Amino acid sequence: MILNSILTPSTVRHFPNAALPEKKLSTVDIALNERFSFQVALRADEMMRVRVTLEGPDGWELRTRHVGLALAKHHNTPILSDPLDQDGIGQIPGLVPDPLLEENDIRLAQDETTAFWFTVRPSKKVTAGKYDLTATVTILQEDTKTGEIIGVIGKPKKHKLSVRVHNIAIKPRKNFDITHWFYNDCLITWYKTNGFDDNFWAICENYIKDIADHGQNVIYVPIFTPPLDGDKYPSQLLKVKKCADGKYEFDWTDVRRYVKLAKKCGIDTFEWCHLFAQWGCRFALRIYEGQGEGEKVLWDRETPATSDIYRNFLSQFLPELEKFLKEEKIFKKSFFHISDEPHGEEARKNYIAAKEMVREIAPWLRSIDAVSEIEYAEVIDTPVPVTSSALKFLEAGYESWVYYCCGPRSEYIQHLMDTPLAKIAMHGFLFYRWPFKGFLHWGYNYWNISGSRTLIDPFIVTDGMRWPNWAYGDTFLVYPGEKGPIDSIRWEIFAESLQDYALLQTLGIDREDKLLSQIKSFKDFPKDAKWRNSVRAKLFALVK
Repeated sequence: MILNSILTPSTVRHFPNAALPEKKLSTVDIALNERFSFQVALRADEMMRVRVTLEGPDGWELRTRHVGLALAKHHNTPILSDPLDQDGIGQIPGLVPDPLLEENDIRLAQDETTAFWFTVRPSKKVTAGKYDLTATVTILQEDTKTGEIIGVIGKPKKHKLSVRVHNIAIKPRKNFDITHWFYNDCLITWYKTNGFDDNFWAICENYIKDIADHGQNVIYVPIFTPPLDGDKYPSQLLKVKKCADGKYEFDWTDVRRYVKLAKKCGIDTFEWCHLFAQWGCRFALRIYEGQGEGEKVLWDRETPATSDIYRNFLSQFLPELEKFLKEEKIFKKSFFHISDEPHGEEARKNYIAAKEMVREIAPWLRSIDAVSEIEYAEVIDTPVPVTSSALKFLEAGYESWVYYCCGPRSEYIQHLMDTPLAKIAMHGFLFYRWPFKGFLHWGYNYWNISGSRTLIDPFIVTDGMRWPNWAYGDTFLVYPGEKGPIDSIRWEIFAESLQDYALLQTLGIDREDKLLSQIKSFKDFPKDAKWRNSVRAKLFALVK
């Protein structure tokens, strides 16, 4: 009975059929208030039950989770020439380490590699210095009949990690917003809530806490059911009553509750539902009577975007929205969408017409939308260009955000199932390198078959059943747990990368500093963990 184990960085996926690495992790460097993660990888020559625990200094928050598996049937691109751009070569198709399961006691299969993930936060009273963490791996003895633990086998294996804490506290990130679209319809359908009942609000709170804990400061507000990716289950927060003579009444109770809950969880900025249909503004938004009970809509689904009936509705709704935002003191912390990803000349004309209609009614409203064509930069107040064209927007003088979704892939930055974790860890440095104002991604918790209301099993289906158009790992970053989210290792690494942005900002590093000179574009940048570790070491060396 042989059990081998080794400490490794968090930037390595341990595939079931891969051998254990030979080089162990021995030291990490962090700021006073920086969360970090690392792993212990395990492999045994026969099946056994093991327990993994972590110990550290008093007051430190220590969390141990087992790295579970999810299915990727294919790579997201053909095999690339540089392994730093693509993970899982020789392992995919297959099971990919991704979900972080709340368990530290497992049955380890023979000749399979697995890992446990440690998330660590230093005590709020920590001072600069060197500290030790100890991960312990124990083989458990079971009663063969009952499965009850009756003892241990052999001597537990202890692994020590040295943590060097540097004398700098990272300040909160400023002037760079982060959003991954938050799907309340998926919460309603997955957890079988009765709309916005008490169960929904309890579940929703756990998810909002999760996005805030991972560095996201913006939340998408479904004041109406989002016109995104097909026919969605009603998730309309605003109660709407149609009265006589084309008048409408609005009940803001649930919208106000949603905003207050988000603030309580640490969200400070609000992204309001798109006002027109996706991909080109041809049609008015589908709005339900009440909140969608019985799915009675106020007008036909193909009602033109600039029709009189929709203009009449917006002329009553938008002033009420302005009033609500000012009452809740979030008017200056709100973003507004017209239509998602318009493309082509006809869509551009539709977008301009829709925006002009909105501007006539609500001159205070400023649009922000995802686009890929620079021709749209002049018609969107804050364009959100895709990573493959984003630098062209900056060169042309447009203040903008940046986004990616199903693409671009290959050499570009992403957080997909086969994106190397060391590459994901570069998000913070890339975001800081240029003066973008924010980052948008569409898939925090999209657990449906593409464009439908049909739920999938996220552990089995990680592409919305639409590969190759949709990528494995593109549709969500968390899995649905019993009462809240199950984080993925991709989500953890992304969150930790945002601390690099905040560290650079705290130290006042110039975007043109030679430390960042190797970052050329969202495609051409250092993708080896050694580069990031080296630059972080140089940054800590600046601390007095």
